[in-house]
Amino acid sequence: MAFFRTVSFSEPMPAIPGAGVSLRVPQSADFAEWATVREASRDFLVPWEPTWPEDDLTRGAFRRRLRRYAEDQRSDLAYAFLIFRSEDNALVGGLTLANIRRGVAQAGSIGYWTGAAFAGKGYMTAAVRALIPFCFQTLRLHRLEAACIPGNAASIRLLEKTGFKREGYARDYLCINGIWQDHLLYARLQRDMD
Repeated sequence: MAFFRTVSFSEPMPAIPGAGVSLRVPQSADFAEWATVREASRDFLVPWEPTWPEDDLTRGAFRRRLRRYAEDQRSDLAYAFLIFRSEDNALVGGLTLANIRRGVAQAGSIGYWTGAAFAGKGYMTAAVRALIPFCFQTLRLHRLEAACIPGNAASIRLLEKTGFKREGYARDYLCINGIWQDHLLYARLQRDMD
């Protein structure tokens, strides 16, 4: 077993197909649609996300975000994706595999968001299911982790539906919407692959 293996993509990473969705690395051309979906979903997303910076929806902030994503991917620290509906290529949300730890851990954490107009329609379930083989087979991770606020019933359903098991409870785990909040901790192991 290669405990210190990292992954390198010499060419742009291909899209990851899923059931009715496709995941791909964000690009500059995505800015307008991304900003529109995020702005239209602000009230829906704010309770579940870190505090938005004042300039979050500006082109400059998006460019900085893309640079950080590219550097994180080159360093095998994180992989960010936008999620597009297959039927019309509409942007429905985003999914990030972050906090990748190699060595003896071989683990990473997922985080996700869905535009308000697309919530509850199964797109995020399809996206997480598509990401799992990429994490375990392509990146050769052993463990995927996720955390959600106890009151986020939709996120709990999503994680359980995609094979994550609840492992614990972390007090004041993440600062969400400006408040340190408790989180339920979930994980899925490579051996849990269907």
